[in-house]
Amino acid sequence: MKKIALEEHFVTPDFLKLTQTADFPFMDPKCTSNFQECLLDFDNQRIAAMDRAGIEIAVLSLTDPGAQGQLDKGTAIKLTQQTNDFLAHRISRNPKRFRGFATLPLQDPIAATKELERCIRDYKFLGALINGQTGGLYLDDSRYLPFWEKVQELNVPIYLHPGSPATMSDSYNGHPELSGALWGWTAETATHTLRLIFSGLFDRCPGLTLILGHMGETLPFLLWRLDSRWAILKQPRKLKKSPSQYIKDHVYVTTSGMCSNGPLLCALQELGENRIMFATDYPYESIDIATKFIEQAPLSEEVRQHICYRNAQRLFPLAAEAHAAIAK
Repeated sequence: MKKIALEEHFVTPDFLKLTQTADFPFMDPKCTSNFQECLLDFDNQRIAAMDRAGIEIAVLSLTDPGAQGQLDKGTAIKLTQQTNDFLAHRISRNPKRFRGFATLPLQDPIAATKELERCIRDYKFLGALINGQTGGLYLDDSRYLPFWEKVQELNVPIYLHPGSPATMSDSYNGHPELSGALWGWTAETATHTLRLIFSGLFDRCPGLTLILGHMGETLPFLLWRLDSRWAILKQPRKLKKSPSQYIKDHVYVTTSGMCSNGPLLCALQELGENRIMFATDYPYESIDIATKFIEQAPLSEEVRQHICYRNAQRLFPLAAEAHAAIAK
């Protein structure tokens, strides 16, 4: 079945050292060598893997920690512009197969807003992918409100990808295996999303759309409890909806890095077939495994089509060429 894949990573030489320093030390060196090769490749292994999987369009995004791992504001602004130029050039070499998410220098909210607008206007990127908090600032901080207002105006989604927390919890002490992708990133990203909800952001900007990977970072499993516990709290601010309703109305989830029927069926039941999209988390997960999973999942063919490509078609109004390619 044809597919649009939403969380497919790359790296540039400028950001490679950050990735090697932040993520690779926790991984088996035999794996990181292959990951690095795949992240830098756009033409050979990547296209071959896409062809095997029936992925017609891959939406490319800079791998973790990306711009969020850069400490210096000026350097972050410069490198994100160069990265987006680089990605646009790579897409232009193979426009039938690739689209892009922008990389943003959220160290400076004004610069990030301008860079997002540039990438949507000049490069027709489909939105942006953000790797968690930036320099200790989470996206519910009031300094980011003009950014969110511009996101709403541009009518593009933000893919909130996992990243490391600003400070590490003592609960991880002595267990470095818990702090990253195995568990810590899930807890961090779910918490980040809930911060956005409970800050009232979606009441201020009701047109916003978030995308979460890994089948929703556990949130679909917790919707009933979020509402139950919110109802008995001394609520610090008034919200127009229940917590679960904000997730149902403003969040899409992807299958990236979660090739299991149980979480898929939970997400379907809680969010509905129109809120789930296909992704592989390339190269950190196997495209072949992700493809086999979605093609053999206990779904009707209509629902499978929604997940594999139709929902992505509906979400991205700027992806006209992608829509035409999938329709052939």
